[in-house]
Amino acid sequence: MSSAGVLISSGMDSRKLALLCRDLAEKKKGENIAVLDVRKLSTVTDYFVIVSGTSEPHLRAITEEIIEGLQQQCVLRPHAIDGTSRAAWIVLDYFDVIVHVMRSDVRERYDLDGLWGDAKRVRGRRVLKS
Repeated sequence: MSSAGVLISSGMDSRKLALLCRDLAEKKKGENIAVLDVRKLSTVTDYFVIVSGTSEPHLRAITEEIIEGLQQQCVLRPHAIDGTSRAAWIVLDYFDVIVHVMRSDVRERYDLDGLWGDAKRVRGRRVLKS
C-alpha cells in the first residue's frame, strides 16, 4: 500500500483525493465516472478514478480541471502524466490515486472497469463545495 493511504504533502487521505478527482471531472461533464478502491488488489496505488470524455477537447478540459483543481486546492501536481487527448487516453499519476481520462470507445476496448472488477466501487459525498 502506498504511504499508508495518506498523502503527506497535502494532508489529504487517498480516498478523499480520489473523490475530489471525481468531483473535478464532474465539473467538466466527465461521463461514467468510477472510483475503484484497489488497495487490496494492487501495491501500486490505492484508487483508480476512471472517467470518459467525448472528444479531444473534452478530454483536455477534464484533465486540465483535475490538474489545476488539485494544484489550487491541495498544492498537488501529478507525479507523471502519460498519454494525450489525441491518443484518447490520459493518465494522471498522483501516487495514491491514478486517474484515467479516456474516450468512451477506448475505455470499452481496454475495459479497466472489468479488469479491476474485484475492486470495491467507492461512493461518497461531494468533496467540492457547490
